[in-house]
Amino acid sequence: MDTNKNFVITISREVGSGGRTIGRKLAEKLGVRYCDKDLINKLVDCFGLSVGSIERIKGEKKNWLADALQRFSPDPHAAAAGLPKRELRPGVTSDDVFAVESALLRKLADEGSCVIAGRSGFFVLKDHPNKIDIFIHASKPRRIERVMERQGKTREEAVEIISNVDEMRENFVQRFAGVSRYDARNYDLVLNVDGLDTDAAVELILRFIEKSRG
Repeated sequence: MDTNKNFVITISREVGSGGRTIGRKLAEKLGVRYCDKDLINKLVDCFGLSVGSIERIKGEKKNWLADALQRFSPDPHAAAAGLPKRELRPGVTSDDVFAVESALLRKLADEGSCVIAGRSGFFVLKDHPNKIDIFIHASKPRRIERVMERQGKTREEAVEIISNVDEMRENFVQRFAGVSRYDARNYDLVLNVDGLDTDAAVELILRFIEKSRG
């Protein structure tokens, strides 16, 4: 990757790994834009749904019947009779979210160098000529402790959050990218942050970027 030209770094990460903080600090070190919450906020504005609703829609497995009923029926409650409650949403499917999210990612990449957290950037921007894809992961105990600390959750709540988010993100990536998000072949660098603090992880990534120049 040539940092003298417009570049993109995508940070895919496991919840509780600290990948979001690593991405933010990496962007600061590189002096470029960090794209994270502004992306989800634009999706919220576009669809008029909460962050939680959008993430649930993204993470659902393909349900052709539910998608069809919700897209064409004026009454989502009647249309979704017999379906799980989380399916009750008027006219918005994971395909819609993916299309808008992909357009937003491409626009950000075209606007200038940036670090992008999540959002399947490794796949959506696969044709970008100057890009590095990174996956940040950690052991389950470390992830549980971090979620407990950062979100003020009990151990049981943290375990449930991790399980639910892992499943939703994997469903979304498999559906649209056709691969597992855990497949190391998706990325240029896979980093296990066990035993590393945030600054050490950032320095390792910066060294990798320097070695990959040219």
